[in-house]
Amino acid sequence: MLTQTEKAELIARFGQHESDSGSAEVQIAFLDARIRQLQDHLRMHRHDESSRRGLLMLVGKRRRLLAYLRNNHPERYQTILSELNLRR
Repeated sequence: MLTQTEKAELIARFGQHESDSGSAEVQIAFLDARIRQLQDHLRMHRHDESSRRGLLMLVGKRRRLLAYLRNNHPERYQTILSELNLRR
């Protein structure tokens, strides 16, 4: 789970204003941080199938949000890809 300070840092970095937690960029940043945490967890606990399923669901949600940005806001899409070091 992300702590309040980690969430606040992500909102400050990707949000459009200080209380912005709903924009696609902030949601993608939250999902990306959670995905990285789950990847680390699964490296140590290889047989944790429920966490693996949760990881796959988060990856799918991030992928859908990225597709939305790509189709509707291409400049914001390129920015978020470069800032989070995502491949596309």
